[in-house]
Amino acid sequence: MPSNPFTRLRTPAQPVTRRWLARLALAACAAPAFAQPLDGGPLRIVVGYPPGGATDRVARIVGDKLASKLGVPVLVENKPGAGGRLAAQQAKATPAGQNLLMLTNPAVMVVAPLVFKDNGYDAERDFVPVAHVNDYEFGLAVSTAVPVKELSHLLAWMRANPNQANVGVPATGSLPHFFALMLGDKAKVRTEVIGYKGSAPAITDLIGGQLPMAVDTFDVLVPQHEAGKLRVLAVSGSKRSAFAPDVPTFKEAGLDLAALGWNTFFAPATMPPEKAARLAAAVHEVMQDPDTQRKFTDARMQPVVATQAQTAAMLKAYRAQWAPVVQKSGYQP
Repeated sequence: MPSNPFTRLRTPAQPVTRRWLARLALAACAAPAFAQPLDGGPLRIVVGYPPGGATDRVARIVGDKLASKLGVPVLVENKPGAGGRLAAQQAKATPAGQNLLMLTNPAVMVVAPLVFKDNGYDAERDFVPVAHVNDYEFGLAVSTAVPVKELSHLLAWMRANPNQANVGVPATGSLPHFFALMLGDKAKVRTEVIGYKGSAPAITDLIGGQLPMAVDTFDVLVPQHEAGKLRVLAVSGSKRSAFAPDVPTFKEAGLDLAALGWNTFFAPATMPPEKAARLAAAVHEVMQDPDTQRKFTDARMQPVVATQAQTAAMLKAYRAQWAPVVQKSGYQP
């Protein structure tokens, strides 16, 4: 008669000894301890952009660490479309019993509500801020075909060549778009903003000389700057970036201009407050992990450790800062 494979656990060859029990106890202490796994099944993190982009990378860095904190699998779902608004529409409709966070940026939660008449969601009513996890800067880059090496020289070139003063941005209605408009306003130079379908085609045209200049996130521009394929003339932070200390800030270069973008986790307003608070605490713990912070800096992004209350305060201040800028622009989709 065939032997039962499970009987091997009880053979004399593997006696249950005190030493073996001690090892089990040590292993149990070393394993992640959960007061209680998150109820409702796996946690889904919805990202409104394709895989490989900055927001997607952030979701995967944090998501990989969250699983051990929550005791459930964490799945990143890419839902690209309508500049991230499609993901927000879907996240809004999530039933209260499901575990879902949306990771997104100011374009979806600050700019879109100001410029689109019907987004299919209310950014303030339908979502609860959970955790602000990183900041990113913007940079102004020029093609190597443009004969300038400093911002002041570029502004003079733009005034002398108004028909060529075209600024590429990764998407119309994006934060780089409005930063480009702010740049033209501060410099008293009329610029034509050209929206692309993503950073890649804009940077390709910039490197190829079909586009004289572009505004994009710093993490996108710096590798090409380091390779000598384009020149980054200024960075939008209040101080020089650790990722390219040779690049001056706009203020150092003579323009009173500064701005940051961010990635923040939001929960649907249908989520029970105690669950949103638990998720906020888990993300907060993940963002304090040195390995997590290293992965952010390796990706040329600035990690942020913020509580749920600090995240809500940041969002309120950011909306107050950008609403006048967007409204003054007169931008219409």
